[in-house]
Amino acid sequence: MIVQDVINHLHNLAPLAYAEDFDNVGLLVGDKSQSVTGILVTLDTLEAVVDEAIENNCNLIVSFHPIIFKGLKKLTGKTYVERVVIKAIQNNIAIFSIHTALDNAIKGVNSIICDQLSLINKKILIPQSGTIKKLQTYVPKSNAEELRQALFNAGAGNIGNYESCSFNVDGEGTYLGNEESNPVIGKKGELHTENETAISVTFKKHLESKVLKTLFDAHPYEEVAFEISTLENTNQHIGMGMIGELEKPMNAKECLHFIKNKMNTECIRHSALLEKPIKKIAVLGGSGSFAISAAKASGADLLVTADLKYHDFFSAENGIILADIGHYESEQFTKSFLVDYLSKKITNFAVILSKTNTNPVKYL
Repeated sequence: MIVQDVINHLHNLAPLAYAEDFDNVGLLVGDKSQSVTGILVTLDTLEAVVDEAIENNCNLIVSFHPIIFKGLKKLTGKTYVERVVIKAIQNNIAIFSIHTALDNAIKGVNSIICDQLSLINKKILIPQSGTIKKLQTYVPKSNAEELRQALFNAGAGNIGNYESCSFNVDGEGTYLGNEESNPVIGKKGELHTENETAISVTFKKHLESKVLKTLFDAHPYEEVAFEISTLENTNQHIGMGMIGELEKPMNAKECLHFIKNKMNTECIRHSALLEKPIKKIAVLGGSGSFAISAAKASGADLLVTADLKYHDFFSAENGIILADIGHYESEQFTKSFLVDYLSKKITNFAVILSKTNTNPVKYL
C-alpha cells in the first residue's frame, strides 16, 4: 500500500473538494507514491507526534489540523511549524491533513459531536452551495444506454430527489434522465438530428474529472458536444455544523452538565440560561461564531461550539444558549473516528491512535 491508497480512502469519506477555500488540506509533506509502513492519526502534528510516529515505525501521519496553514518562506527550525516539517522530511514521514473537508462531511466532525450527545433527527446546519453540477450531452440513440450506464458507474446521477433514486455507500444518486434533443454537432462536425438523444445528469463536483473522463471514453464521437453547469441548489449532505434533537428535553443547567460530561471538557463558557426546556441543539466543531445566526434561524435552543469572543455572547439575545466547550474539546473524538474508519478499510497493518495530547490550552 502506498500513501495515495490511504488518501483515496480518506477522500471517499471526505472529498477535499468540499474543504473551505481558506484551508490547506491534502498531502502537505511527503511523496504520495511512497510505500506505507504504518499510519499514526492525530488531531495536530507537533514535534512530539512526529517522534511518536518514528517510535512506532509510522511513515504517514494523518492529521486533522494542517501543520502548514500559511506559506512557509524559510525552513530554519525557528518555529514549531518549521521544526515539524524538517523532522518529518528528515525521517521520510508524510503528513496528510483532512480538516474542513471532514468538517463539511455528512459523517464528519459535527456528526461525531451529535453522536456523542446522542442527538436524533440530525441534519446539516449550513448546507454548502455550488457543490452540485449538471452535465448535458448528446449521443446517438443506439449508444445512449451504454453511455448512461458508464456515467452511472462513474457516480453521476440525480441529486436532490432522494425519494426517487437509490444510493451507494458514498451517497451518489443513481437515477439518470434523458430527453429527445435538438440537432448538435458531433463526429467531425457532422450535424445529427433524429437519431440523437440528450442525456442530462447531475453529479457532485468532486466527481467532475472522473465523469468527464468517462464521457470521453464512452462517447462514440471523436469530438463530444457537452455542457457543464453549476447548480444553485444547496447540498443537504455537505456543509458546516449540524442540528439535532435530544430524545427528552432538559432544563438549561441540566443540559450544560450533560454536555460537559459527554464532551469531556473541564469548562463551558456560556451565555445567559433560558427558562424554556432545551430540545434542539446545534453543533459546530472548532471556531463557530459564524454559525450563531444559522443556529438561531433553525430554531436551536442551544449551540455547542468553540472560540467565542466576548461580544459573540451578546448575539444570543436571550433566544439561544451559546456554549463554548473549547476548540480541542469539540474535535477531540475526531481522531478515534478516523482510526476506526481507516482500520476497517486497511486491515493488513495497524492504524495507530496518537497518545500525544496536543491541546495547547491548560486549565487552572
